[in-house]
Amino acid sequence: MESLKRRDFIKSSSALAGATVLTASSVGQVFAAGSDVIKVALIGCGGRGTGATFDAFNSGQNIQLVAMADAFKDNLDATHKTLVEKFGDKINVPDSRKYVGFDGYKAAIKDADVVILTTPPGFRPDHFAAAVKAGKHVFMEKPVATDIPGIRKVLEAAKEAKAKKLNVVVGLQRRYQTNYREAIKRIQDGAIGDVVSGQVYWNSGGVWVRPRKPGQTEMEYQMRNWYYFNWLCGDHIVEQHVHNIDIANWIKGKYPVSIQGTGSRAHRDGKDYGEIYDNFAIEMTYDDGAVVYSQCRHFEGISNRVDETFQATKGRVYLSAGNQAVLWDAQGKEIYRHDPKGNPNAYQQEHKELFAAIANGEYKFDNAEYGAYSTLTGIIGRIACYTGKVIKWDEAMQSNIDIMPAQYSFDAQPKIVPNADGLYPVAVPGINVEKYI
Repeated sequence: MESLKRRDFIKSSSALAGATVLTASSVGQVFAAGSDVIKVALIGCGGRGTGATFDAFNSGQNIQLVAMADAFKDNLDATHKTLVEKFGDKINVPDSRKYVGFDGYKAAIKDADVVILTTPPGFRPDHFAAAVKAGKHVFMEKPVATDIPGIRKVLEAAKEAKAKKLNVVVGLQRRYQTNYREAIKRIQDGAIGDVVSGQVYWNSGGVWVRPRKPGQTEMEYQMRNWYYFNWLCGDHIVEQHVHNIDIANWIKGKYPVSIQGTGSRAHRDGKDYGEIYDNFAIEMTYDDGAVVYSQCRHFEGISNRVDETFQATKGRVYLSAGNQAVLWDAQGKEIYRHDPKGNPNAYQQEHKELFAAIANGEYKFDNAEYGAYSTLTGIIGRIACYTGKVIKWDEAMQSNIDIMPAQYSFDAQPKIVPNADGLYPVAVPGINVEKYI
């Protein structure tokens, strides 16, 4: 995990604009487009899992869903019903290949050639490592972990995936979005000089809340409300804002050496919101002195902003997920404006490229490493805000703070539980710092 190693890696890979195209070589199992079926297992049957499966089936390849796994039977059944209604006999998942429970992923992986990992992200390291060990290609949603031990597990599995020539795509879909690819290619070719500063944002009104129901165990409640618990979600700076943080790392071609910031629970502070903050503001400092400011918040009823801007020695750039990209020179003259006409849907494109590579027997995608490092950037940002300290990248990588439960069952207790008033402990900068780093 040495600084030199990670920086050299990103410098070499970032120029390829998201799809890390390696030398096309024979993959362990070769599929002929239009003839051999690519068998897919879905692990995590919520809304994102359903959407990812739609995207896989719309990739243009001969795909069959053969196994499904989820901790909750109702999630699995609802997703199965939706997929059968849409794709008919392409959904070949009898009851014997519907796996319910925390360990269901182990059986589902065995049935497939490709595994789609879309559970809450806290489970991602174990699921990814198991899929790679079994020799499966992987699509996994972002973020790829919620703590630093999980990041290390993903990085180890990423090495194994490379050795086995297993394609791995991570759902940081801006890497597959045309306006980002075109603009960042121009930046890396020197169109606006060296990037010296930037600002990235995900300011929105927040996400769903699922009230506690009678009879739920604490584990089930937290699982149903996974967004509000760090072991499952990582806080929204990790789960959601990782998209914008990843753009900063992609444009810089490296990762920050230190992060400091501030955050709090200003509005979403009741028992329904678990332990997470509702706002973060961090500064990411890179080894060349560049500083990127990052802001994310979940405040209702105020202005929203989800985009990225960067300033460089010869100009500046504006980017957004709405297919916008504009570059200006140092005098303010527009030098590139992206035309969004005909641009493919980025969620669809990442699956199209992944399944085409698998069908053609090519090894082209090793997204796990940059997915892990951008996730880690968000985790370090969370730690910096929770503790009030400047957190150095290389020191953070040594952290052994494991926030995952000791046991996975609905009768087991997570590490964070509510007090007598139903409120969860929330990080206070400067207090109990050893809990976080």
